[in-house]
Amino acid sequence: MQSPATLSRRFLTGTTPTPTLLHHPNPTSLRSRPTTVQMALREDGPSIAVVGVTGAVGQEFLSVLSDRSFPYRSIKMLASKRSAGKKYTFEDNEYVVEELTGESFKGVDIALFSAGGSISKEFGPVAVECGTVVVDNSSAFRMVDGVPLVIPEVNGDAMKDVKLGKGALVANPNCSTIICLMAATPLHRQAKVLRMVVSTYQAASGAGAAAMEELELQTREVLEGKRPTCNIFKQQYAFNLFSHNAPVLPNGYNEEEMKLVKETRKIWNDKDVKVTATCIRVPVMRAHAESVNLQFASPLDENEAKDILKKAPGVVVIDDRASNRFPTPLEVSNKDDVAVGRIRQDESQDGNHGLDIFVCGDQIRKGAALNAVQIAEMLL
Repeated sequence: MQSPATLSRRFLTGTTPTPTLLHHPNPTSLRSRPTTVQMALREDGPSIAVVGVTGAVGQEFLSVLSDRSFPYRSIKMLASKRSAGKKYTFEDNEYVVEELTGESFKGVDIALFSAGGSISKEFGPVAVECGTVVVDNSSAFRMVDGVPLVIPEVNGDAMKDVKLGKGALVANPNCSTIICLMAATPLHRQAKVLRMVVSTYQAASGAGAAAMEELELQTREVLEGKRPTCNIFKQQYAFNLFSHNAPVLPNGYNEEEMKLVKETRKIWNDKDVKVTATCIRVPVMRAHAESVNLQFASPLDENEAKDILKKAPGVVVIDDRASNRFPTPLEVSNKDDVAVGRIRQDESQDGNHGLDIFVCGDQIRKGAALNAVQIAEMLL
């Protein structure tokens, strides 16, 4: 059986291994990725480039493109000079990874970026000058005025002026923001959120493939009584949890927490909504969990909230109090939908003006690659 970290880069192996099967009490309640390859190479499709193709999100871009039969007439695999020259098979065609340069975007319609903020800042504007629509997964452009920050199910209208053939930047929100707002937005539309308190429990995948590999390595080392290897987080991760590793700012929040605050306001187009967050790294491979407390302007009871969430696109409700069954990171791993449960009235607020919910979503998939590909689909 291959490790989860290895599976995150399956297209570089030259074969497509069968993913690890997870026990699922009700496998029809969440949308899984298709089990057969969907061929999408066609002459009338756009030309695609994947920047950072060898990383965990870059590989997931390819998986999502294939799963959703995204049409393309050509696809270019771009990475650092170190990775250039690697060969692998994608949808029965062999490709060679090319070094990312300023010349890489000639003739490219859509570029999916996940190579870090510095690469995005350097090459994103270059791609736009070539007429490419850049969908960027880094934080480089999220808070830049005029750059849409988009979750298609939440604020797809922010992309109304972005068209193929006209270079543009579109920002993918932070993974925690996407997963949170997939659940909070349908309730916000109904009763208007005044204040949101979020506690996150974030997986290794948010720090990249190397962090996933180190979590796996540390787990083996600790079980064998060895000193754990701590190269990524500089402290033991296996069988432990700690405050998110993002830099801490003068106000005491870390950068990850402030992303949730600022991005929520931009996506909801509401500078007055109050948001606070505490972000924690937990020893889970690839799916985030979040506890969300909501205060509303209008009353909203838990039954109505549950009905709203059941109808929300990209959301599945797992809320079985009798059997104490609610969302788990394991259950949503490799799934498209965000799962919501623990839907209950906040007893500290009067008049049904508060709710508590618990949300889980795959950080690499909906938290990154799937959301970016959905943005690209809006351009077709």
